[in-house]
Amino acid sequence: MEQSYRDHLAAAKRQIREETPAEAAARLRSSAAPAFLDVRERDEYEQGYIPGSLHIPRGNLESRIERAVPDRATPVVIYCATGSRSVYAAKTLAELGYEDVVSMSGGFQAWKQNGHEWRIPRALSPEQFERYSRHVLIPEVGEEGQLKLLDSKVLLIGAGGLGSPAAVYLAAAGVGTIGIIDADVVDVSNLQRQIVHTVDRVGQPKVDSAETAIKAINPGVVVKKYAERLTSENVLEIITGYDVIVDGTDNFPTRYLLNDASLVAGIPIVHGSIYQFEGSVTVYKPHEGPCYRCQYPEPPPPELAPSCAEGGVLGVLPGVVGTLQATEAIKLALGIGDPLVGRQLRYDALSMEFVELKMHRDPECPVCSKDPSEIEFIDYEQFCAMPSRALARPEEAVV
Repeated sequence: MEQSYRDHLAAAKRQIREETPAEAAARLRSSAAPAFLDVRERDEYEQGYIPGSLHIPRGNLESRIERAVPDRATPVVIYCATGSRSVYAAKTLAELGYEDVVSMSGGFQAWKQNGHEWRIPRALSPEQFERYSRHVLIPEVGEEGQLKLLDSKVLLIGAGGLGSPAAVYLAAAGVGTIGIIDADVVDVSNLQRQIVHTVDRVGQPKVDSAETAIKAINPGVVVKKYAERLTSENVLEIITGYDVIVDGTDNFPTRYLLNDASLVAGIPIVHGSIYQFEGSVTVYKPHEGPCYRCQYPEPPPPELAPSCAEGGVLGVLPGVVGTLQATEAIKLALGIGDPLVGRQLRYDALSMEFVELKMHRDPECPVCSKDPSEIEFIDYEQFCAMPSRALARPEEAVV
């Protein structure tokens, strides 16, 4: 005997539980609020949604729900437009092993009619949705995360070997504002590794050359240029307002100064360094992990930390390390994953090995043990010129 749609829907309802909008709203306000799941299509979602709900269109439910709600014991309230698609979605989740799933009767239409809170979402434009579609598909990013990236601001310290790949991938990812500070001009010797620059831009300021490359990848990115060097007088003015700093600097005075300023401003630093075949990446997040001075209380003597101009660097090495820095910056901007706070990832290109080292905060650190208001910038040019008692690894000489 053939079933009508109504008969089929009625049969599905007998296999699941339903809640009224009032019951669902009460659960949403409770201390043990369930996950709210919107299974409507994108054009419906853009007309309004229940605050805090996850949006997974019904057609993508089976493939995306396990990452969006990994714990099958999590209570889930599903809604659609009028309460029909959510019935089938609830039946599907029950079959996938979810233990506490209900369909909201009447759907979003009944939710609004009953006077419960709802919002119009901020949405990507059709052009943005197409450009960032591969991000939107990732549950940890999605449309909301991509909008957060578009609102984020990342400052690159240096447009050299590390800043080049970081700039390229941050622009491609849709970071809305990228600041670049670099006082140098493009030199022929840069082109072996600094991929953001090209032959026809030799002699141009690096900030201008980097802007050209960024705009060619993503015209929507706002580029702020600082063709100057960081000093104790300008460092806070420059870094304030950025969400993340990507450090690709090549000298100890700037690293120490940047470290102190980031503690005052409360901005995390994604630090990278390279030398010959070795590189490292770590994240200095103010007051959550060690700072640069915890790890390197004093600069090493020059003979133990030669620059790349003196010791050389494999051209592809900064591509690996700079891309890792961009990855960490994106994670920090989105607030996802496990950033390299208190951990240093070291890479050896010759052996093709990654080694992770644990780092600990020094409770006696002369900088991060203080209240931010007590931190005073010192003359690091003089500090780094003093005889050192501490030895740093050679790969702390960078770009």
